[in-house]
Amino acid sequence: MERELAEIRGAIRDIPNFPKPGIVFKDITPLLGNGRLFQQTIDLLADRYRSRGIDTVLGIESRGFIIGAALAYSLGAGFCIVRKPGKLPYETHSASYELEYGSDTLEVHRDALSPGARVLIADDLVATGGTAAAASALVSALGAQVVECAFVIELSFLKAREKLKPHAVFSLIQYDSE
Repeated sequence: MERELAEIRGAIRDIPNFPKPGIVFKDITPLLGNGRLFQQTIDLLADRYRSRGIDTVLGIESRGFIIGAALAYSLGAGFCIVRKPGKLPYETHSASYELEYGSDTLEVHRDALSPGARVLIADDLVATGGTAAAASALVSALGAQVVECAFVIELSFLKAREKLKPHAVFSLIQYDSE
């Protein structure tokens, strides 16, 4: 598994000063473009959750749609999307949150999750944890249960795990500094 993780890490490129000066963006498009590595990434995540009774995988806009949908398919689970305001056509719940470079809001359809559903939140990257915390709040607002928050990449130096408590967090790749 260490070799697989090293290959996955090697397919993630740094883009300095994006989306604003001082931010080093972790670009997963080379990883997504390599079929073998993308499959390995999803398989490693799915293996962790196969026996956890996941009803729905929730993907956070937008790269979380890619990771989440593939993961839901692999697990045989439903897929739920969380989007920026005004992008969903039906009645929504919303939650606002702080980013490392601003603030934003997420929305989910009011009927997207069944009460008591076991939900896995999935995204490509967790930085400060604000986005995932807002997604967790939306899951709770619909009466569902967050099983865990799963990420390909974790910027562990930003301490998102603290913000996401009491929810468990799992990531394949961790960066301890910028």
